[in-house]
Amino acid sequence: MRKQLVLMALTAVLICGCETPNVAYFGDLTNGKSVTTSTSKEIRFRTGDKLSIVVSSRDPQLSALFNLPNVSQRIGMATASSNSAASSNGVMCYTIDSKGEIDFPVLGKLHIDGMNREEVCTMVKRELTSRDLVKDPIVTVEYAGLFFNVIGEVGRPGRYNFDRDRFTLLDALSMAGDLTIQGKRDNVAVMRMEGDHRTTYRVNLQSGEEVYNSPVYYLQQDDIIYVEPTEKRANESTQNNNLLQTPTFWMSVTTFLMSLGVLIFK
Repeated sequence: MRKQLVLMALTAVLICGCETPNVAYFGDLTNGKSVTTSTSKEIRFRTGDKLSIVVSSRDPQLSALFNLPNVSQRIGMATASSNSAASSNGVMCYTIDSKGEIDFPVLGKLHIDGMNREEVCTMVKRELTSRDLVKDPIVTVEYAGLFFNVIGEVGRPGRYNFDRDRFTLLDALSMAGDLTIQGKRDNVAVMRMEGDHRTTYRVNLQSGEEVYNSPVYYLQQDDIIYVEPTEKRANESTQNNNLLQTPTFWMSVTTFLMSLGVLIFK
């Protein structure tokens, strides 16, 4: 009877102490199953955003009139455009003002609030050609300082910049080093600014259909992605370290019971 009780206790400890967390993604996506993704939402510029606009043509001197000078050219100059700022590569960029406008060289005020990169490019080209300022302009529009944040149980939490128009939640988590083994995969929060308030959306990464159909599958500027810790991880972080929930405790108990079992069965 005593031997049976020891075996039952040892089995219970092993079951409790060696629980395997469910860390798989897309468990509902069987082989060959197709899923329709949510409608793609391009990033559209809004007040406070920064962007760079570079105009080039066959005549470099002419196109230079429509480009902001780089940082090195502005050193020592007392005057500077109120809606421009330097980007990390030294190219000056525009900051959209409270009216949704930028002050473009020669062209003056341009309203770009609500536009995407392609629409801004098209508008600048149209203004340059319609005013007979540049015959064959090449206009390049890039993001400058548009970012999202990833925090919580990921490999590399931090702030990351957008490098293309359609950037997904999966792209962001990949850049942040994926979720740690202690991150909740079924309840990832994405907090998004919508007007003057921030809305929180929840995404279950273990469901492919839920991920691809989520309204936050495509990210927007200033999005915050938060990966919650599992209950086990949260318990390990409490002030007293919640001894009963730590792997070290259960390993010690298991070792003790195994040694006890060996002595009893001798």
